Amino acid sequence: MIYLKTFLFIGGTEIVFILFIVVLVFGADKLPEIARGLGKGMRTLKDATNDIKHEVTKSAKENNVIDTEVTKNINEELNKVKDDLEDFTGSLKRDR
Repeated sequence: MIYLKTFLFIGGTEIVFILFIVVLVFGADKLPEIARGLGKGMRTLKDATNDIKHEVTKSAKENNVIDTEVTKNINEELNKVKDDLEDFTGSLKRDR
C-alpha cells in the first residue's frame, strides 16, 4: 500500500488544486509577494512566541519560581508551538 503524507488533512491533489486556483486568482507575478508576506507573518509569530517565553522566564526568575511545574508546562507548550511553527515554515524555506 502507498501512504501519502497529508498536511492538515489535505492530500497532495487538493494542495495542487488549491495552488492552481491561487495562481488563477492572483496571477503568477503576485505569488512571490504573497509568499514573502506569509514568511514575514510567520517570522513575526515566531518572534512573539520567543518574547513571551523570555518574559515568562524573566518573571519566574524574579519571583523565584523558575523550577515549578507551571513554568515547566509553559516551556513545554512553547516548545511544541515552536516545533509546529518550524515544521510549517520548513516547507516555505528555500534550499540554497
